[in-house]
Amino acid sequence: MAPKDTPETETPFWNVNIPASFHTAECPDFLQYAFENDKDRAILSTLDADYHRQTWPEVRQFILDNRLDMFQRVPSDLRRYREYNAKLTKDYGSVMQFVLQKRLGWADQKAKAAPFKDLTDIKILYNDWPYGFADRIIHLVIWTKFDLVSDPATDDLTAQARKEIDDFVDETIVSKCGKENVIWFKNWSSLKSIHAVEHFHVMLFEPDMEFVREITNGDVSLEEKIKKGIA
Repeated sequence: MAPKDTPETETPFWNVNIPASFHTAECPDFLQYAFENDKDRAILSTLDADYHRQTWPEVRQFILDNRLDMFQRVPSDLRRYREYNAKLTKDYGSVMQFVLQKRLGWADQKAKAAPFKDLTDIKILYNDWPYGFADRIIHLVIWTKFDLVSDPATDDLTAQARKEIDDFVDETIVSKCGKENVIWFKNWSSLKSIHAVEHFHVMLFEPDMEFVREITNGDVSLEEKIKKGIA
């Protein structure tokens, strides 16, 4: 079932999916934005139990149709995402600085070579805050020091940039997982949460987890660390 707004007679969106003892009369600062964001307010108003996790066929179709706006997080995950990003902004100045310092460890963002020619210009990690997909879908992010060139007129990748990504994904991931089990996308500029570090997203369906550990160098997402109390 698709997320829907909560009637005003029911629990306000900022108190949904949290114990009653943590309810507040006023909306916390990190969720104030949702008063102006209909999509996120509807998601936050939805019980986790009522949330529909997107399946592999749905994920593939959204990407093929360029409907990236259809991706959503599980309601409680969206709340944690917004709350923790507010904390990171306070502690590091921006989420981008946290990513650079703690996730990528890139003091120098200058590329050493042409796109995808030097592996030290690339890092493959878990998406720290994955969308609300079915459990068998793994969401990775491939970060690059080099530009992924877009056409300013369309906000879409140039044909050359798309081919470069296709070739890299085919060689690195598709060769191990199969074409039908891999799909990638690059967010529109309007949907990017981190603008200053180039990256694109790769979805894998039921991959060999040893292979995932290998290409991510044993990475663990920030969300998983928070759930385990180690972040």
